[in-house]
Amino acid sequence: MSKKKILLLSDDLRMSSGIGTMSKEFVLGTLHHYDWVQLGGSIKHPEEGKIVDMNESVRKETGIEDAYLKIYCASGYGNQEVVRELMHVENPDAILHYTDPRFWIWLYQMENEIRHKVPLFYYNIWDDLPYPNWNANFYDSCDLLMNISRQTVNLVKNVLHNEGREKEDWQITYLPHGVAKDYQPLTELDVDKWNGLEQFRKHILQDKEKDFVLFWNSRNIRRKMPGDIILAFKMFCDMLPKEQADKCALLMHSQPIDDNGTDLPEVVRNICPDYDVMFSADKLDNTHMNYLYNIADVTIMMSSNEGFGLATCESLRAGTPIIVNVTGGLQDQCRFEDENGDWIKFTTDFPSNHTGRYKKCGEWAKPVFPTSRALMGSPPTPYIFDDRCNFEDAADRIKEWYDVGNEERERCGEVGAEWIEGDESMMTGKHMSENFIKDMETAFEKWKKPKPFQIYNTERKVVKKNPGILEGKRSYLWQDR
Repeated sequence: MSKKKILLLSDDLRMSSGIGTMSKEFVLGTLHHYDWVQLGGSIKHPEEGKIVDMNESVRKETGIEDAYLKIYCASGYGNQEVVRELMHVENPDAILHYTDPRFWIWLYQMENEIRHKVPLFYYNIWDDLPYPNWNANFYDSCDLLMNISRQTVNLVKNVLHNEGREKEDWQITYLPHGVAKDYQPLTELDVDKWNGLEQFRKHILQDKEKDFVLFWNSRNIRRKMPGDIILAFKMFCDMLPKEQADKCALLMHSQPIDDNGTDLPEVVRNICPDYDVMFSADKLDNTHMNYLYNIADVTIMMSSNEGFGLATCESLRAGTPIIVNVTGGLQDQCRFEDENGDWIKFTTDFPSNHTGRYKKCGEWAKPVFPTSRALMGSPPTPYIFDDRCNFEDAADRIKEWYDVGNEERERCGEVGAEWIEGDESMMTGKHMSENFIKDMETAFEKWKKPKPFQIYNTERKVVKKNPGILEGKRSYLWQDR
């Protein structure tokens, strides 16, 4: 039986962005079931216009003898003509696109053309309230919406309901990011990996002995709040005697200077000159990223908007506990409990836990609840809340993890790793790949082509079905869905 072929529109899966990383994870995890073609995007793609045959490398990596993966390299995410050409050349059975809907307006403008041939799938995320009702047309253009966070599931359902565009249950699913198995706690029992970890620790910590390492892994952009991370670390160190503070470090894995963020070394020189803030700026493979999580005692994320938060999820699978702002998909990683001890569910009346209605969560997480919300926006995204937590509250959470001691931190991290790997969270690469197959196979089974457009004159008389050129000066389009 031949495999179905999926055309993926997203960041080039060989790139190190979160979208690229997750694209690689679910593509490699489903190669036994699907053939894949990717229109692999990048801001300025170094291989723009090239077609890269990945079959030999992925067959060697996965052991799947008939694995099929081809990447068409593009700057940006492509355009209508490129997609038409790929549909003609590759003849896919479905198109799957991934990331913020504002990047896909050109794709939605041709959705009727696409969906009369193949279904249109979307791996979807939206960071925050209020309900983005202007996204209704985008969501309605998709046959399957697989949503990265539990909050996004609720957002999508409410947006479509508000606009009278309901979808069936199978069309709106929860499919969180899945972390690769490369991320794991390391112990002295695995001699080779432990020796590699110890050598890397000396290098990254500049041969300094540290009792407590706070880790931040993210882009140096404004919504990630890197300056507040430095301030929180400073305030934490200010609470300690000098000899203890000297044994603490903040390790920031990011570009130290970025026009979309700030000059972090300059922030450190002026805001936090008395304490150790170290930078890791090189791109690292999964093995060395896992070393960073194992070096860390706690991983922190204070983003004012965060769709999922891959770094803290990777941290948990590596057995390192977390501190997170209660916003977007970061809420899922906390596993807040309701009055019955169940994982909270978001509804129309309870769309977010940012207010702290529920505070009990997994032992592996210390949440920081936002203290202010600002309604931000731009012409493409008219409004969205910017959830800001107080760096002083974050400093208190750092101190709490510091005070419990290394043994208790390790225990909580182990509990977090077990939860990430379990069936409830569904946050491993294996779970993600299995859920992609399950959701897309259901869609293939239940998908129906939309009804064709018909052209009517002003007397409502059909003059032509699916015409190439509109006839008459006063014709109107209707489509029954």
